[in-house]
Amino acid sequence: LGCTACQNRPLLTGSIYEDQSLFVRLVVDQTVGGGHSHPASMTTEEMVAVLSGIMVEEPSSLIPSVPLPGKDKEPPRHPAFNVAEVGFLAPLLTKGLESAKPEEIVTFYWITQQPAPIEHVTSGGVFIDGNHLHFLLSNYRSPTRYPPDAETMQSLDGRSTPLQPLVPQDTLLTFNPITALVPPEQGFLKNPFRSKRREIAVLFQTLTGDTGGTVHKSH
Repeated sequence: LGCTACQNRPLLTGSIYEDQSLFVRLVVDQTVGGGHSHPASMTTEEMVAVLSGIMVEEPSSLIPSVPLPGKDKEPPRHPAFNVAEVGFLAPLLTKGLESAKPEEIVTFYWITQQPAPIEHVTSGGVFIDGNHLHFLLSNYRSPTRYPPDAETMQSLDGRSTPLQPLVPQDTLLTFNPITALVPPEQGFLKNPFRSKRREIAVLFQTLTGDTGGTVHKSH
C-alpha cells in the first residue's frame, strides 16, 4: 500500500533548465490538477510583468536581525524577485509554458541564498487557464534543513517537490496592480489541496499596458 504523501508527489515529465542552484521543470501534480491552457502563447515581456508585480509581506519576526547578502534595509513588503532574478527566470518560465501539455505545470526550485551550512530556497509553479496565469509560491527563502516527512519519516528532496513547503510559511503573497488580479471569490481555487497554498491568478495580458493600482493579499 502506497502512502498518501507518495501518491501526491509530482511526476517529472520534462526539464527546461537545470544548474547547481536553479531547476525549472515540467511536472504533473494531481494536487494542482490538469486541463490547463497549454501549450500557452505568452511573451517574455508579459512574464516579466507578472514576476515584477509579485510581492511578499513578511511578519517582522521573520526579518533577520543580520540581513542576508543583498537584502539589507529590506522592508516587510517587497518584491518577491529582484530585477536580475526576474530577467533570468522569466524566459525560462515562458519557455516552459510554451512546451507544457494540458496536464503539466511549470515548476521552479531556486537556491536564492547560500550562507553555509543552510541554503535558502524559493520555489513554486505557474500554469495558465484561459487568460489567467496562476502563480504558486510554495517556499520563500525557506531553509533546506527541515524535519523529515511525518508519514514516511524520510527527509524529502525539495528539488523533487517544489510545490511542498519545506518549513511553515508565514509570509503573505500579494500582487500589484490589483486591476490585473482575479478575485478569489470567482472560484479559481476549487481544488481543496490548493486552498491552503499561496496562489494568485493574474490577467497577464493586461499587465504590459497597466500601471498603478493597489495590492491584494492572499495567504
